[in-house]
Amino acid sequence: MTTEEDIAWFKSTFRPIPKPELPDDSVEYFIYYLPSPAPAVIDEAAETRARLLEVQRTAAELTKDLLKGYIWQRESFRLEINKDDGMTYLGGRTNYGDSIEDEWVVVYILRELTKRHKDIWVKVVDSDGEFLLIEAAGTLPAWLEPEVADNRVWINQGDLKIIKPKQDTGKKVTEKLSFPQARKIIQEEPTCFIKSTMIQEEAFYRLRNYPKQISENLHSALVTIPRKVAFLLHQKPAYISPAVEAFYVRDPIALKPLRAKDSSDLTFKPDDMVTVSVRFTRVGYAQLKSQEFPVPSSWSGKLPPVDVEPDYTRAETGMKLACGFEMLLYDPHHQDKAAVREMKLVLEDVETGDEELPTNEEIDKTWDKTEDDEKWMDISFEDLDRELKGNGKGKDKDGGNFGDAGAQENLQRIVARFEEFLNDTSAGFDGAEFDDFDTDSDVDIDDDEDELSSDGEDKEASFDEEEFARMMKEMMGMPSVPGQGPSLATPLLNRNRIQDLDADEEEDDTEQIKELSRQMEAELKGTGVLDLNRKKLQQQLSSGDDTSKGKITDAEAEDYDDDNANINLAKNLLEALHGQAGTAGPAGNMLSMMGLRMPKDDRH
Repeated sequence: MTTEEDIAWFKSTFRPIPKPELPDDSVEYFIYYLPSPAPAVIDEAAETRARLLEVQRTAAELTKDLLKGYIWQRESFRLEINKDDGMTYLGGRTNYGDSIEDEWVVVYILRELTKRHKDIWVKVVDSDGEFLLIEAAGTLPAWLEPEVADNRVWINQGDLKIIKPKQDTGKKVTEKLSFPQARKIIQEEPTCFIKSTMIQEEAFYRLRNYPKQISENLHSALVTIPRKVAFLLHQKPAYISPAVEAFYVRDPIALKPLRAKDSSDLTFKPDDMVTVSVRFTRVGYAQLKSQEFPVPSSWSGKLPPVDVEPDYTRAETGMKLACGFEMLLYDPHHQDKAAVREMKLVLEDVETGDEELPTNEEIDKTWDKTEDDEKWMDISFEDLDRELKGNGKGKDKDGGNFGDAGAQENLQRIVARFEEFLNDTSAGFDGAEFDDFDTDSDVDIDDDEDELSSDGEDKEASFDEEEFARMMKEMMGMPSVPGQGPSLATPLLNRNRIQDLDADEEEDDTEQIKELSRQMEAELKGTGVLDLNRKKLQQQLSSGDDTSKGKITDAEAEDYDDDNANINLAKNLLEALHGQAGTAGPAGNMLSMMGLRMPKDDRH
């Protein structure tokens, strides 16, 4: 007979099921209807559901208008009504694969929805967590760490809003926020938010060129492919993404039908070819073009000569694409995909005569022949270096500019941020330190407060390869210039890297570093780390015998210490090279940077 104790024990054995982790390369989004103040309605659930259905219809209209003809790398944006802990909301998940732009298309649509419906609040995360905060990492208050960021970051009315902690003392905040708590704050305490223009601009920086940039994520190219492949892509251009991915992640099982010398068993035989314009995602086109793919046996002799351009390039790209479609339909790994099932149904209709393949005349007269420029794929070191220096435009009349305008701007922004970090004199060993935001006030942070002054910032500091190599040689006890002996006594950090430092502060810092170096050296010598033959040297120094080998003076002993330090360093370096076993490693990389090549290690 069951007792209350048995029931209590049985309940104690249950543990909450952990929420599954978000897969890599995926973005997850949640839309809540949270009017402020909370409405006094009889049926709140029905009201919430009705409003969310309106948002869902708006989302459908937006995607139809903004994403007409858009091709997703893996999965598209979609919203479904869900219910969790008694709360009804709209949610969705999109796997964007290698196409980061797909993730930002999702963010753009969500942001536009909040502009059209003021009482909806959006939360969006990916496998890295609150990636909007990652984008704005350099502008965040010190307390906003990843451990306490959950349920604090929201998009509302097109703005990024961050819920402040209850007590912001400028120290580390450990207070975590649950969704019910966040919901209560949103509806009852609308002043408890950080609304910073600077944070928002950084978080949404990638959206600055939207919606124009949406169409620039695609690339059209003329390729020569089997007529069946052209027919499928004309029916639904989105079939291109799974086919390219099947080619990109191919394995021996998927390649099996292509190894046969006879192509009669192939679904897409290389004997009825047409040249058509195919629309790719930029990532997908780069994946297809960059892969080294020997012509399979079933396609042997089907391509034009290599020196016949552009026919050979179009045929080679089309061969890769057709092989991708072949692998997609053959590999059992892909059979559960909706696109595969749809394509098989279309091909069955073609075989039974319910669908007819397009004729050459129809293709020539009615099909698109767009071919985009591929210069965005051409990258060289010279172009990269020129763009990073901001000298790319107007330097090459033949079209040698690096990437597109967006890529150039992003590169210059990255370099500017890196130099800004290097020039930050307040940064310590743990990284950059940022001033805390004044979150004690209940009013939003004013735009004027976001304009941080850059007076006194060192714009000239940059990385000097020659100086770095010289310092590394000195640290290793090697001559930095011809005719100069090793100088281990020179402290590595005793270098003037920032030109605008006050002279007095610089002198004080230098003396502190020298003193620290002397203390460290004395402590290490006391432990015997820097001396391989410490006992032997101590015996000679204490013997006082001037008649045999002579007494060792203090200067000679100091030189002896330096020599042994050099021997120690060389020994450790050789051991590190031996441990690399001929592969890349820290020791080999460091020597290569200084132009030194070590002989082959013949030890067994």
